[in-house]
Amino acid sequence: MINAILNFSVRQRMLVILGTLALTGFGVLALKQIPIDAFPDVTNVQVQVLATAGGMSPPEVEKLVTRPIEIQMAGLPRLEQVRSMSKIGLCAITVVFEDGVNDYFARQLVGERLQSARENLPDGVEVRLGPITTGLGEVFQYTLVSSDPKYDATELRTIQDYIVRPILRTVPGVTDVNSFGGLTKQFQVIIKPDRLTSYHVTLAQVFEALKKNNSNASGNFIEHGSEQYVVRGLGLSKTSATLRISSSQSWIIRRFMCEMLPM
Repeated sequence: MINAILNFSVRQRMLVILGTLALTGFGVLALKQIPIDAFPDVTNVQVQVLATAGGMSPPEVEKLVTRPIEIQMAGLPRLEQVRSMSKIGLCAITVVFEDGVNDYFARQLVGERLQSARENLPDGVEVRLGPITTGLGEVFQYTLVSSDPKYDATELRTIQDYIVRPILRTVPGVTDVNSFGGLTKQFQVIIKPDRLTSYHVTLAQVFEALKKNNSNASGNFIEHGSEQYVVRGLGLSKTSATLRISSSQSWIIRRFMCEMLPM
């Protein structure tokens, strides 16, 4: 058998060369198209629904949040199973579909059912779809560092959330970029309870005053010749100093002392 193959190869040299070139071309094409994973993702087709219900115990979450969502998911096309996990103030529902179902089609089906499920949920419950990736989808981690002392942990986290993350999400094949670490930029109002009690001011009044004094107000426009000037009231706070100034203009904030701590 081997002698016959060798004799045929010697007599049909051009045919053997053409066959070799064809196999090489198919190999190069397959190399470019076949996905290669160090850890192949063997997860089935599933969609996760995450719901937060602050202050509820696990039985309450199961009864008021998890169960209504599971009922809405029943009867989906090519559905295999629905499983859930309820914890304190949190539940995770996993909707599993048959193999071969498109991931985005499955998420569309679940998203449509969630619109009906939200009508039966208590107030304050937030429901959203989990990321399309799985635990095996995290393939790369990076760290932002800077030798400039002005870029502290807060500034680096701001750069990550508003510059680096949006750019990386435009890369083909990247589903999401998760941020962890650093300090999120925020302003905290530390209330002194004794001041509130002495001036008979409630926390609800404080929240309402801060909300009204931290927003932009749109107005009309002024016509001047062939041009128009838009009138706006700028009250959105960008620093702790401007927040302190805007708050002092409210009669509620003027009646008690508070400390502004930039974080």
